[in-house]
Amino acid sequence: MAQFDVHRNTGRLRDTIPFVVVVQSSQFDRYRRRVVVPLVRADTVPAVELAGLNPTFRIRNMRLVLHPLDLVSIPVDQLGERVGSLADSADVIVAALDEVFTRAWQ
Repeated sequence: MAQFDVHRNTGRLRDTIPFVVVVQSSQFDRYRRRVVVPLVRADTVPAVELAGLNPTFRIRNMRLVLHPLDLVSIPVDQLGERVGSLADSADVIVAALDEVFTRAWQ
């Protein structure tokens, strides 16, 4: 599995969060866990206030919102099937993560 691969969510919230995207660097591939960000069905969340924090994507004919504030580490064997990649949107995803971890105070 590669950074920015999209996998099916096999957890109990899979109806609302059908997919997750792997954001962990490949330098940590030897570990048995992956850091992922949920891709939430856009029709289940309020309007996105910060487009930079919550970019939208279309996967399998679903409009999905990236939710980096719900970042989590899960065991590799709990990742569902790979359904695609968001590598072409890597800059957008990294920018959203930067919003979460920035040291800028407002």
